[in-house]
Amino acid sequence: MPGVRAFMPPQGILTIAAYLPKAWEVRFVDENMGPARTSDYRWADVVMTSGMHVQRREIRQINELAHRAGKLTVLGGPSVSACPEYYPEFDFLHVGELGDATDQLIRHIDEDCKRPDQQIRFATNQRLPLTEFPSPVAPLRSLRPYLLASIQYSSGCPFTCEFCDIPELYGRNPRLKSPEQILKELDTILERRPQGAVYFVDDNFIGNRKAAMELLPHLVQWQKEHGYPLEFACEATLNIAGAPKVLELMREACFYTVFCGIETPEPEALKSISKSHNLVKPILDAVRILNSYGIEVVSGIIMGLDTDTVETDERILDFIRESQIPMLTINLLEALPHTPLWRRLEKEGRILPEENRQSNVKFLLPYPQVLGMWYRCVRETYDPQFLYDRFAYNVAHTFKNRLEVPVTSARLNLRNIYVAMQILARLMIRVGVLSDYRKIFWKMAIPALKKGDIEALIHVALVSHHLIRFTREALRGEQGAAFYSEKLGSTAKPAEQT
Repeated sequence: MPGVRAFMPPQGILTIAAYLPKAWEVRFVDENMGPARTSDYRWADVVMTSGMHVQRREIRQINELAHRAGKLTVLGGPSVSACPEYYPEFDFLHVGELGDATDQLIRHIDEDCKRPDQQIRFATNQRLPLTEFPSPVAPLRSLRPYLLASIQYSSGCPFTCEFCDIPELYGRNPRLKSPEQILKELDTILERRPQGAVYFVDDNFIGNRKAAMELLPHLVQWQKEHGYPLEFACEATLNIAGAPKVLELMREACFYTVFCGIETPEPEALKSISKSHNLVKPILDAVRILNSYGIEVVSGIIMGLDTDTVETDERILDFIRESQIPMLTINLLEALPHTPLWRRLEKEGRILPEENRQSNVKFLLPYPQVLGMWYRCVRETYDPQFLYDRFAYNVAHTFKNRLEVPVTSARLNLRNIYVAMQILARLMIRVGVLSDYRKIFWKMAIPALKKGDIEALIHVALVSHHLIRFTREALRGEQGAAFYSEKLGSTAKPAEQT
């Protein structure tokens, strides 16, 4: 898309930036767009950074560059909160969420921002209520460089899936912002990006179903008052299919996409990873229920579970054919530290170093076989024809169920038309002329153009282009098979590819 340089704003570091004393001059650098410059390090008194385990090497590199410039370094966020022992080189560690540790850290730096003789650790004992969180949009002048805007309503999840670290990091009782806070953040988002999609980054949007029911009418009213300028997306457990009142309000609020961690279509496997809540309804029925409310399902799939067999790849592909889900994150199992999975596998001696591997788990099936099954699933799932066929199904059976919103100046204006035409022109060149699957593209594009369904055409072509490109990079060994692993590319391809 024109001008887009990153996927979503980093909520955590932006929240901290907004919380810092107003007297402090803050310079925000998102390294998803480009690395901090030497001049940035020279300018700073203190370099604060954050990240996930998968970014561990980059986090440590930032620390090294800052120390070369003689600057004090501070690290917070999910990776250090789970594993402070990973980062012995940093001057200050902030372990846990925004709270009393943050205030202690600020006071310490205010009094003395020289590097300490040894590392100092600040651990949150009392979390700041989410109702007192500052808006993470505040430090940003514009949201235009991001594909999606983002917003957080809650933190925590009541479920205890074996592989997930969310309950231990953020708790099982979801904490909440007020609906008024969310509406103010939406107002700010609208000022800085007057159209597009907003992703609710909550660990589970219906972790507190009552709270979701309280928020949704406010979102519906906000959309009506502002002319439906935005569409929403979120993450939720699949048992949302059993909440028709929630789904109807989500439809009225223009929630177009929900990411569900389906993980596997095999019931026994779901039970073994403590994800039986995916079985409240048959999985295919649950997907179709969400589709009936105009919600496109995006699914997470995990391979390498202990219950996997030599037929697992075929069962996953059958599930994709039957569910017609276009986009799936197919991921090799990775044991995250301080999860039930990690503790179990550690006792069994099945946590392995990731050298020459795409996962730190010793699978019960032979590793080359599991990796080969992953390659097969990714290759076939994102075959251009198969992918476009699934999108065609959703255009016909899901998109048509969305709320028919009125034509308003917030949606149809010269700027939006100009941006849409720019995107469409680029897609027609890159996909319609230059790609090797251009015939498949035009088979979908020509009927859509005749109907004037430009929005669906752009969505399908844009997402498909990136998924097909990712797949080809993965098949060349340039993308990792375990998205939570520090291993970014493959060093050992399956036998069928060597």
